[in-house]
Amino acid sequence: MKVDLKEVYIVFGVSGCGKTTLGKELATILDIPFYDADDFHPEENIKKMSDGIPLDDNDRAPWLQILADQIIDWNKGKGAVLACSALKQEYRNTLQSVDHKYIKWIFLEASYDVILRRLEVRQGHFFKQELLVSQFDTLEKPKQGICINVEQSIENSITQIKLELNISQSELGLIGLGVMGKSLAKNILSRGFSLSVYNRQVENKEVDIAKHFVDEQSKDVNVLGFDDLSSFVNSLEKPRTIMIMVNAGKPIDMVIESILPLLSKGDCLIDGGNSHYKKTLEREQLVSRSGIHFLGTGVSGGEEGALKGPSIMPGGSKEAYIRSGKFLEAIAARDKNNNSCCTYVGPEGAGHYVKMIHNGIEYAEMQLLSEIYHFLRFYGNKSPEQISGIFKSWRTNKKDSFLLEITADILRKKEGKEFLIDKILDKAGQKGTGGWSTVSALEIGMPISTISEAVMARNLSGMKSEREIASEIYNLKPSTGIDDEEFLNTLEKAFYATSIINHAIGFDLISQASQEYQWNLNLSEIARIWTNGCIIRSDLMEQISVLFKDSDSISLLLFPEIVEILKTDITTLTDIVSIAMRSGYSLPVMSAATNYFLTYTSKQSSANMIQAQRDYFGAHTYQRVDAPLTQYFHTNWKN
Repeated sequence: MKVDLKEVYIVFGVSGCGKTTLGKELATILDIPFYDADDFHPEENIKKMSDGIPLDDNDRAPWLQILADQIIDWNKGKGAVLACSALKQEYRNTLQSVDHKYIKWIFLEASYDVILRRLEVRQGHFFKQELLVSQFDTLEKPKQGICINVEQSIENSITQIKLELNISQSELGLIGLGVMGKSLAKNILSRGFSLSVYNRQVENKEVDIAKHFVDEQSKDVNVLGFDDLSSFVNSLEKPRTIMIMVNAGKPIDMVIESILPLLSKGDCLIDGGNSHYKKTLEREQLVSRSGIHFLGTGVSGGEEGALKGPSIMPGGSKEAYIRSGKFLEAIAARDKNNNSCCTYVGPEGAGHYVKMIHNGIEYAEMQLLSEIYHFLRFYGNKSPEQISGIFKSWRTNKKDSFLLEITADILRKKEGKEFLIDKILDKAGQKGTGGWSTVSALEIGMPISTISEAVMARNLSGMKSEREIASEIYNLKPSTGIDDEEFLNTLEKAFYATSIINHAIGFDLISQASQEYQWNLNLSEIARIWTNGCIIRSDLMEQISVLFKDSDSISLLLFPEIVEILKTDITTLTDIVSIAMRSGYSLPVMSAATNYFLTYTSKQSSANMIQAQRDYFGAHTYQRVDAPLTQYFHTNWKN
């Protein structure tokens, strides 16, 4: 019967170089037994060394033969790691009792001074410091095998051993161990992939980040940590897939500039940050000249989503996705049919474009819930806990969403006896993606009312000190109103109508961009991967995904199922906006949704006056209702 032979790893060097410590660590990682050669010395050898008498070759011969016989057994068994001095080549020849390919030699190299300092503080070992000179006199440095500098850390030594013996190369690499990067790295490891992580070293700011991450993982997790970019790249299987999780902008460019010379043709870089889609296109063109693939990839879900499974939106060459998309699909959330919430979005910067619009929709949904909370709190005189209960009831009425869920949670949180929400300064921050959505809409001539108004509301909130002065000067007194079931029902319908209109605006913009840039985006698939993992996941998104399966060439607002809802609920929305305005409360997103919908559904708008004004002062011409659309007119308006 054929025996499955196993490797035996011999860690050798002078006494005090760390053979036992490194050997045990290596054995733990490889899940094989560890043995210390000192445990196999005959009694007479141990007595000699304890008396300070150096061993000679006659003393070592039987000891080496015992070890050689053990190596034969270990080779036929589970394998082993052996810590042994093996100072001379002839000793090593004796230990080579099995085929050369099954013995892996690992030499721990150190200077006499380093070992002397170690032995001076060493306790509980029979080796005397006086024998150190004889050890170095006897030592014959090997010409083959791995040479480890003992002054480096155990972690770096293990990494070097793994790489040089090709025990394992990681399937995937990740650069940047911030909040999102660290969570994604843990996600990747939980899916069974082997991973190499890299983080830069910045004195007094980012020190040993990768090392600490590796230390935090359990011993059986296949993860390597690096602060040297070249070693990180060399630790990866070819063709390599490397995910970059650093801040958008110049940091991405700096990483690409540094890593590009280290990569090989066919490798793939994945930018998982919130990059602008136009910069993504530039980066793809840059790296493709070196034969490197590039995926600009939107990742949504926050820290928890990154850890448990986000929604992932990759864009770039289809070849790149075929090459590396399997990793992204594996770590993404799953939809209700257990399909990955990751799909190839489209070419060029399509992935980051779609993520940008996701964030724009998110801005408006967050502002919408904030408006309703504020209105209920001060117009309806509801406590945060009561409002949380109202939102919880909406969740059970086919209006559930992640943002509705977390808003309800936020309103229950107390600090002592007081609600935490009342201690938070009303000055909203932003990272720019909402504003990018507005700019991108202007570039292709699309209305984006709710999203742009949400951005402006955040900007206005930033004027906190000026708002306080204006409040004192004007001294307006918002009124309170009726608090009954009918009002709450009306508000719930107004909330849902606004949400539908906001989503329609976002998907209309994606649809128009798809045509403008010839991306051929699949709206149903985009909605599907937004049904789980991402910030705007909701019951409504589930419905949108189904609706766009039938047709993605019309606006969401024109589907019969949506028309039926809005025909009745638009009145409640206008009522709520009217009540709020009269009572002294601003509802920026709800107002914007109302105006957008009323304009969108108006056969006749006020734009004819705009055209007349433009022609009056600038001779911009206009079209007529009683002439072909290809014909333009100009009038001398003073005569």
